Amino acid sequence: MSTTTPLLAGKVALVTGATRGLGRAMAQALSEAGATVIVSSRKADQCEAVAREITEATGTAAHPLALHVGDWDAIEPAVDAIIAEHGSLDVVVNNAGIAPLAPTSLDVTQGLFAKTIEVNLQGPFRLMAVAGDRMVKAGGGSIINISSIGAERPSPQEATYAAAKNGLNALTRAFAQEYAPTVRVNCIMPGAFASDMAADWDSEFLGLVTNRLPAGRLGDPRELAGMVVHLASDQAGYTTGALIPVDGGRTAVY
Repeated sequence: MSTTTPLLAGKVALVTGATRGLGRAMAQALSEAGATVIVSSRKADQCEAVAREITEATGTAAHPLALHVGDWDAIEPAVDAIIAEHGSLDVVVNNAGIAPLAPTSLDVTQGLFAKTIEVNLQGPFRLMAVAGDRMVKAGGGSIINISSIGAERPSPQEATYAAAKNGLNALTRAFAQEYAPTVRVNCIMPGAFASDMAADWDSEFLGLVTNRLPAGRLGDPRELAGMVVHLASDQAGYTTGALIPVDGGRTAVY
């Protein structure tokens, strides 16, 4: 009787912002594909709980890592600790982020602006720099950045967030060149998904969102997670420096 080796068997994957919403779905999908997943967010107790749940659900061990991606000095020790404990770091999913809305640009404080850039842009930059360096030395790896369709279709209320995510798009292409050909660096731009955030939308707002989408509905988090697994695998070996919208066709609508 033949058995099929899981797509990501033997790989070690770090997912930031992995304890809820889309990040959790990505972490579980990577685990289902055979990867050892490092479940990371700021709160240790949440990381531990989600890592335990993923391990029980998939049968592949997941491990917690409390890490604030906005803490520049914490990133290098965290990456090196993962490699020391698990033998490698093959996949990084830069998912952690914050998306504060502001009624007007004048309502954005300097502190909120700085925090938005710190978490959405500075943190991924530092993590890509450190992890990419280690991946090159190890002979390969895949970095997947989670941007937003707001980077290309920004609303005034999310201007700072959209600007940070557009910066992440630019970093994707820059790092894809810097660490080529050993490390692939790609970016997914999600649209509206049925995540915990969308659960708070009223029917009127939900209609406004979905009526303009060719898909006519919100995305299932598993549909985004499947793209992450593909980009993490050797099946995407010729894909690097790509900005991929997974948005129900939002970018096709003017």
